[in-house]
Amino acid sequence: MTLLVGDTARDPEYLGAGVGPAPSISVFGLGYVGCVSAACFAARGHRVIGVDVNPAKMSFLREGKAPVIEERIGELTKSVVDDGMLTVTGDVLDAVLGTDISMVCVGTPSASGGGLLTQYLERASADIGRALAVKDGFHVVAYRSTMVPGTCEDVLIPILERESGKRAGVDFGVCVNPEFLREGSSVRDFMTPPKTVVGETDARSGELVMDLYQGLSGKRFRVPIKVAEMTKYADNSFHALKVAFGNEIGTICAQLGLDSHAVMDIFLSDTKLNISDAYLRPGFAFGGSCLPKDVRALMHTARQRNLDIPVIANIMVSNEAQVRRVVEMIVGIGRRKVGIFGLSFKSGTDDLRESPLVELAERLLGKGFDVQVHDANVALSHLVGANREYITGHLPHVGQLLTDDIDTVLEHAEILVAATNDPEVVEAVDRARPGTIIIDLVRLPGAEQRRLGPDYIGIGW
Repeated sequence: MTLLVGDTARDPEYLGAGVGPAPSISVFGLGYVGCVSAACFAARGHRVIGVDVNPAKMSFLREGKAPVIEERIGELTKSVVDDGMLTVTGDVLDAVLGTDISMVCVGTPSASGGGLLTQYLERASADIGRALAVKDGFHVVAYRSTMVPGTCEDVLIPILERESGKRAGVDFGVCVNPEFLREGSSVRDFMTPPKTVVGETDARSGELVMDLYQGLSGKRFRVPIKVAEMTKYADNSFHALKVAFGNEIGTICAQLGLDSHAVMDIFLSDTKLNISDAYLRPGFAFGGSCLPKDVRALMHTARQRNLDIPVIANIMVSNEAQVRRVVEMIVGIGRRKVGIFGLSFKSGTDDLRESPLVELAERLLGKGFDVQVHDANVALSHLVGANREYITGHLPHVGQLLTDDIDTVLEHAEILVAATNDPEVVEAVDRARPGTIIIDLVRLPGAEQRRLGPDYIGIGW
């Protein structure tokens, strides 16, 4: 899909659904995100009113000039301003009364301690709330600003309700609509988004905001507000991690006399495991004969050359923390009889080498817990070679822990740790005695419903 600058406001490819008039939008905050959003929404056929406290930005836009330097934004802004699709005002009341949706794009800078400053969000919300107090029709407030989960529901919605005297989700709608724009290509990213995310207080509002992006690329997600808030942080943290990882691989390669780009070209060609959704689902720690060994070897190579690679060096630290987290969960419950379904490092194998579940069982034993373990792929009578040596060295009392009978574990346990989602384990968990605490390390089927119960704990959900 190619953006035709100058013709976009009239190009049907970029217009809305075509059913009824396109909703009008007031955009609060005309910085980078707000300016680009305002111009692009206007280009898609929406009448847009921009609002900002900075008179210089307002003046620029009135003249058809973009207040930011960005590919295509200058020509696009001039086009939509000349067509009358984008106007600006300093009057919040006029902006809210004259539009269907208010899109809040104000800044959320970092505080000195790393937290988020929400003062601009709070100020904009208060201004919009006072305007809602005198507006008769239904209005939606959609936040594009990046904010940590809980900000909208705990801080901003109460302000809107207090100032308007109305109820969110009933008298007006609230959505969180994070942006995924990269500086330098934001217009292109707006028109061809990788995804569209809308967190909503009510279905009517969510549908109205999602329809603003009808016809654009990417998957669409309508989710709870806090989920929408978190998506931007997951994205940006992973992007930062990728930059740091690539740089650390480059540092090691340079010291070894290797072309890091040749290495990474091969790495990037693997879209089954490397550049894919593999390994990115939250769950328990990794183990096995490859990952721990190879990470340690790479760290050792870097140390020999006095290279600082903190991201790679802390992979094992993070992995250990995940094991410790489960131990602390179990200790905190205050019950002593624990059943573990799964012992190998990965479901479907009998490989026990560096299995985090062996480590978990060992730590629980050391703390005096009464542990029983069942793994259909690991039967003591079949343990041979490296597996027998490994489990004998790490869990000398494994004969007392490991059982072939799944019901033995079920009857024993006050706490059940589900480390595999094999059908027989799922069925056993569903048969657990009432009051048995389930600690889910693999996201069992129906986890969305299970997590609503008082006796279920998901490790990362």
